[in-house]
Amino acid sequence: MELKLNKPICFFDLETTGIDIGKDRIVEISVFKVFPNGNKESKTWLVNPTIPIPPQSTAIHGISNEKVANEPTFNELAPQVYNMIKDSDLAGFNSDRFDIPLLAEELLRAGVDFDMKNRVSVDVQTIFHKMEERTLSAALKFYCGKGLENAHSAEADTMATYEILMAQLDRYPELENDIKSLSEFSTRKKIADFAGMIAFDADNEEIFTFGKHKGAKVDKILETEPGYFSWIQNADFPLYTKKVLTAIKLRKLNTK
Repeated sequence: MELKLNKPICFFDLETTGIDIGKDRIVEISVFKVFPNGNKESKTWLVNPTIPIPPQSTAIHGISNEKVANEPTFNELAPQVYNMIKDSDLAGFNSDRFDIPLLAEELLRAGVDFDMKNRVSVDVQTIFHKMEERTLSAALKFYCGKGLENAHSAEADTMATYEILMAQLDRYPELENDIKSLSEFSTRKKIADFAGMIAFDADNEEIFTFGKHKGAKVDKILETEPGYFSWIQNADFPLYTKKVLTAIKLRKLNTK
């Protein structure tokens, strides 16, 4: 089976220094791009994170400080990475909760104005969990009948994710072979930012999901308590959350 595509889609996976989206850095990224005409291309980069890689992270993915000491930083690689994904939808395994948010932080930190406005994402893990409740290695075994060699290598995990989605489409006739439909099916909840600090309510309006204004409409708080916006912008919040909040504020100003 081939994916039915209206635009390219990039399957990708990150290996990182840790799991803190705001503070940790990429040490390896692999991208597998599938085009509507069936053509495919892939690229894997090792990345110097510019911060120490904790031993516990090296124990998982096998990438040490010495291994990436002479590799380019993400700031140097950002134009290449963005050029590969800029026209594409995105897909990964647990990508909505981790890989896309962390990639967005790295791109924004490198001065690349990344957003998800004109693209959708497919989280293959969510499809798997809704259908079977397993891990990536078990998913590959279950759907494709083979073991995952070199687990926690970005390239191996990326290719496994692509193969699993193909097998999921074969196995479940109720899954529509359409990226927008797969994106909707694999979305856990509708949020405005990757970190889930700004979500949408029943009226499809942005609300805060944390702190003293949890559940309150964002535009109302920005209007009645302007200092809250400044506090978030100057505090240790994800860059993409700040970007979304700024867009809401500008939208509000433009409607006055």
